Formats: sequence, structure tokens, C-alpha cells
Amino acid sequence: QVRKGTRLPYLTHPANVAVILTRYGQDEETVVAGILHDVVEDCVRDAYTREMLTERIGQKFGAGVLETVLAVTHRRKDDDDVELSAEDRKADYLERLAAAPPRARWVCAADKIHNGSSILADLKRTEYPENVWSRFNVGREGTIRWYRSVHDRLRALGFDAPIMAELRGVAESLERYA
Repeated sequence: QVRKGTRLPYLTHPANVAVILTRYGQDEETVVAGILHDVVEDCVRDAYTREMLTERIGQKFGAGVLETVLAVTHRRKDDDDVELSAEDRKADYLERLAAAPPRARWVCAADKIHNGSSILADLKRTEYPENVWSRFNVGREGTIRWYRSVHDRLRALGFDAPIMAELRGVAESLERYA
């Protein structure tokens, strides 16, 4: 498996999220949750159901890690088992951050920092920025709006940890490419 639109192994993303969390002095549970943050949404396949994955994460890594992973998982269905559109999944994610444990906010910020920084690195390397933006269903404007929305939501929830300055910097750098 590779990162969207690149030849980089997917594993580089959770590893970098873990490094970012470690740089900010986060505890082991938070770092482990950072490593596992995409497992539930990305690994549901024929052989693995959401229930199997969540049970396994809980058993192997504990309830705190599982709670954090689920808090930063983009859900495909709401609590009433109704399928969510891509736009509704993003709104649901932002809404659920309010009830999320503090470590989930750290994982969210680290995830967006790495993803956004990867986009910026790709933009700096290419002569064709439209090829980078075309990787995303919502295009350039929607992608930039998403990063700003995550930053603004975390800030509105009172999350003012030092990592927020880095997240703001990533969002502002993306906006300069608009």
C-alpha cells in the first residue's frame, strides 16, 4: 500500500505521526494511537470487519488507545447506521472532536500536520500543482478549507497546545497555494 498519489509506502504516515507526537512529549498511549489512527477506516476489508479491528485494538493496546483511535476515525455510517456522504463524514469528524479525549486532539493535529506537510512537499517538488490537488476529491479549495476547519475546530474547543502553532503554519502554507 502506498500514500495517495505517491510511491511512498503508506507506513511512512503513521510513523511520522508518531514522531510528531513524540516531539511534543506525548505519552506512549497517545503515540500508539497515532500509529494506529487510520487502521479502522483503512483496514476494513472482506477479512476484517470494523468490529474485529476495534476488538483487536482494544485487546492488544487497551481501552485508552481504542477510544482515541475511534475518536479520530472518519465514520462511514452515523449512530443510526445511515451512510454518510464525504461531506457529512468530515462534519461528523469535526463534531465528534468535542467529546473526544484530549489525546485524540493531539493525534488529530499530528495527523493533519503530516498530511498537510506531505502535500506542501509535493507542491514544492512539482511543476504541475494541479496534479497534486487532483488527488483529492474536493480539489484545492476543499482541501485547504478542510485543514483550516480542523485547526479552527480544535482552537474553538480550547485546544491550545504547542502543536497548534505548527498546525496553523501548515494550514496557512496551504492557503498560500490557493
